[in-house]
Amino acid sequence: MFELSELAEQAVLVHVNFPQEVSTEDLQELQMLVSSAGVATLQILSSNRPAPDAKFFIGTGKADELAALVEELAATVVIFNHELSPGQTRNLERHCQVRVIDRSSLILDIFAQRARTYEGKLQVELAQLQHLASRLIRGFDNERQKGGIGLRGPGETQLESDRRLLRERVKALKQRLQKMSRQREQGRRARQRSEQPVLSIVGYTNAGKSTLFNRLTSASVYAADQLFATLDPTLRKINLPNFGEAILADTVGFIRHLPHDLVAAFKSTLQETRDADIQLHVIDAADARRDENMRQVQLVLQEIDAADVPQLLVFNKIDQLGQQPRIEYNDDGLPVAVYLSALAGVGLDLLEQALAMLLSQQHLQLTLLLPPEAGNWRARLYQLQAVLEETFLSDGRCQLKIQLSAAQWARLLKQSEQQLENYIVS
Repeated sequence: MFELSELAEQAVLVHVNFPQEVSTEDLQELQMLVSSAGVATLQILSSNRPAPDAKFFIGTGKADELAALVEELAATVVIFNHELSPGQTRNLERHCQVRVIDRSSLILDIFAQRARTYEGKLQVELAQLQHLASRLIRGFDNERQKGGIGLRGPGETQLESDRRLLRERVKALKQRLQKMSRQREQGRRARQRSEQPVLSIVGYTNAGKSTLFNRLTSASVYAADQLFATLDPTLRKINLPNFGEAILADTVGFIRHLPHDLVAAFKSTLQETRDADIQLHVIDAADARRDENMRQVQLVLQEIDAADVPQLLVFNKIDQLGQQPRIEYNDDGLPVAVYLSALAGVGLDLLEQALAMLLSQQHLQLTLLLPPEAGNWRARLYQLQAVLEETFLSDGRCQLKIQLSAAQWARLLKQSEQQLENYIVS
């Protein structure tokens, strides 16, 4: 698919203030998005309106001002901080004689640049095509027809041809992604059978999620101070002190007004977030918009049916505020928030401590004394990676300290016909 940075590099940004909207924050974010796309901002055109204009979105007077500004600055693209209808886009392009794109198209372009895995690229292309399909309208080029010698009738118009080709490509992409989704589901089921808890990192884009992921796992996930630096999900095992192994998942960052086509295309990838035992909601503590960003993350989680997963708030970048790392607890003595700096590497031990406490609430810790003839159950517990400690006694018995979920223990009791219950020491 297309990438904006290849098509245009000099932009005039357009932002309209509507009543009861957080306009200043949105404008700052637009500038970050444009920079992330590799496009230079020449000037910002702002206006106030009670509602969008049906023809030009910004009204005829502002459209004239925009066209003059584009010509004066030799801009090659106009980027709106809003959603434009296909008709509005066409009218503005004819009026300004340059390409006009809206916020969703800009975000889709950034995703196209950032996707690294094959699945990620397919997901972005699907989202782009679905977004484009809703915007295919009749223009000068679409009046051409594909008839020719030996063909009956005038043939199909270029517009009809474009729509047909889009439908075919979308269908092919969906089939490939469904196959990859089934493969991902098999891996997910295998992890569920192993009963290792899954911790999913979520948060607003550029909150420091991948930096935190790298700190906790010693991985090398791409991390940068830009929006959507990471798109493709990454899974790693981590070892939590006083708990054991868990799986940590790093996923795509969220943003306000995230295109619905994009959310739909990435739904299989975001399954890790829905199925997690705990979500680590990473927040840029130094961002003045942090409360609004937190609200936007919750809205996206609701959209992907992941709002009911237990959540631990992780306030990152406290070094920029001169704060000390700490844990906040609720009235039941359970952690609800951790303050740290992933980049500076401070407070990570507190995060691990908080996660171990929360996971321990969801899991049982038992000490078993197994006789030699129960060696099959010892092997089964190791297979489930439930053994924390093991001590062999002189009489041949072994003492195991285990940790597993309540559901897993119930299944083992059923399989052993309650025999394992007789081996519990504490």
